[in-house]
Amino acid sequence: MKVIFKYWFGRMSKDTTIYSNYFNSFNKTKVIIFSAQLSVIAAILQSAGGLMPGVGYLISPLTTLPIVLASLISARTGILTYLTTFFLLVVLQPSETTIFPFTTGMLGLALGTTLTSYNKFSSVLISSVVLLTGISVLLYILQFPVLGPMASSTFNYNVVVFIGIFSFVYAWFWLEISLFVLRKINSVIIHS
Repeated sequence: MKVIFKYWFGRMSKDTTIYSNYFNSFNKTKVIIFSAQLSVIAAILQSAGGLMPGVGYLISPLTTLPIVLASLISARTGILTYLTTFFLLVVLQPSETTIFPFTTGMLGLALGTTLTSYNKFSSVLISSVVLLTGISVLLYILQFPVLGPMASSTFNYNVVVFIGIFSFVYAWFWLEISLFVLRKINSVIIHS
């Protein structure tokens, strides 16, 4: 029980601090260029769903990672990357501009900004609430069938509970992927 408590509520690893401090030591021009590069990567990954039906839908969720990496530098850099990615999608794949701002983009922003300040549980909880809100807005307010035929656009409590559970597990999954990638990036940063 102690291990589980320490996992969820213990201090976040130093990986987020090393990465953030490294990029914050750059001048603003380098940070903007890095943000633009992350935006291009995110836009390409997000548009994969529309450009390559089938396999592209497996690539498209990877859009979260570049937004997380940008948000770890600073919230401002994360927002800049998020907006730039959105505008790139308007040009590259307009059909994805409905999905990105409410799902993968918002999850990346929430996860990246909370990773440096909160423990794992708080970070996952905040990120999952943001994702749940985004999916609910798409499904119930904009009437966009984000879940396909699985859920109708009429409000259903069971569907919201399912989306909430899915959002928590999905945010936890992305937290672990983000920390894994940060460890790999930091090993390069430290040895360079």
